[in-house]
Amino acid sequence: MHNDLILVIVVATALVFDYTNGFHDTANAVATMVSTRAMAPKVAVTYAAILNFAGAFISLKVAATVAKDFVDPALVTPEIIFGGLIGAIAWNLATWYFGLPSSSSHALIGGVVGAAFAAAGSGAINGENLVTKLLIPALIAPVLAFGVAALAITVAYRIIGSISPGPVTRGFRLGQVLSGGLLSLAHGTNDAQKTMGIITLALIANGNLGSDASTPTWVVVSAATAIALGTYSGGWRIIKTVGTRIIKMDSAQGFSSQSSGAAVILAASHFGYPLSTTHVISGGVMGAGAAKRLSAVADHGPAPARAQPAPGALLRRKGGGVMLAALIDTEALGKVILFSLVTSVGGTAVFSFAIVGLARYDEARHGDRRGSGALYLILTLVCALIIAAVVVEAIVVMTKK
Repeated sequence: MHNDLILVIVVATALVFDYTNGFHDTANAVATMVSTRAMAPKVAVTYAAILNFAGAFISLKVAATVAKDFVDPALVTPEIIFGGLIGAIAWNLATWYFGLPSSSSHALIGGVVGAAFAAAGSGAINGENLVTKLLIPALIAPVLAFGVAALAITVAYRIIGSISPGPVTRGFRLGQVLSGGLLSLAHGTNDAQKTMGIITLALIANGNLGSDASTPTWVVVSAATAIALGTYSGGWRIIKTVGTRIIKMDSAQGFSSQSSGAAVILAASHFGYPLSTTHVISGGVMGAGAAKRLSAVADHGPAPARAQPAPGALLRRKGGGVMLAALIDTEALGKVILFSLVTSVGGTAVFSFAIVGLARYDEARHGDRRGSGALYLILTLVCALIIAAVVVEAIVVMTKK
């Protein structure tokens, strides 16, 4: 009876964390849409909440990683998990109060790992998995989102350069509804699963589930509901930080940053990597801004620091480069990069051609050039079909076993 009461408290606390994760990370999905006026704030938050809920049902690979790969369920107790959850909730509330776009995911995993280490020692921690499935993806993902967003916006500007600003702005604002929805879906897929994993870990530790058991349906529904409600509550302080204080962006940059963030998160979720969605979308935002004008990223610090050797150079000097390379799953990394490039850069290019086609069609229609107008309309329709195929591809990839 005592153990069951502890378990109930742990599950309730995990769902409270999931709720705080929702309002803490609302900015991930809606900040760029709000800042470019693609959507009204409340509409954007409601839209994101619905797709966060739906995204939680797409895949359970991240939940399995969190439940079984970082700490030993046989050495962990519900009390240890409770301690980790309290630390993660405190961190979420503090960073939300100060408007800091920090990682709820790393706070959760770090809290549980820290509590397990303090209570059961290093034997309870799987250090190799922490490095290969948490730390390395945490370092690579924001950089990848930065590079993909930079490339995507560069391609977009090349394509739409001859089109007047009005159709471009209207077109990419419409596109942000699609890219923002995909990002919200990705956020629900990756972030809600971390809470599912923690609850599953608690059930295994308490003896309610076997060590090889999958996540129960009621856990999936509960976590999806909690993060959706939290998202609907909205973290307006962080929305302001991500949407305006990192960089002032136009609708094309918003589309590129959202699509790159969604692609990276979806691809990583397919391999079970629990990312910081906050860091990924922040990387996408800065990449889209840096590609337009290198000085656009806000720098509120003092004088620029002296140039430092790249981390890779330091590792090679210390003989750590080979060891780091051995820890990276190069096949998975290659697939994540390829998927991100095809989905984000390819999708942005196709959408840009659709905007060009629609703008040229409008010009031809008003200039009584029906023949050329029909060709531009066909171009727009073909591009729309390709975009739909890209979105379907992303969902199919996520649902594959």
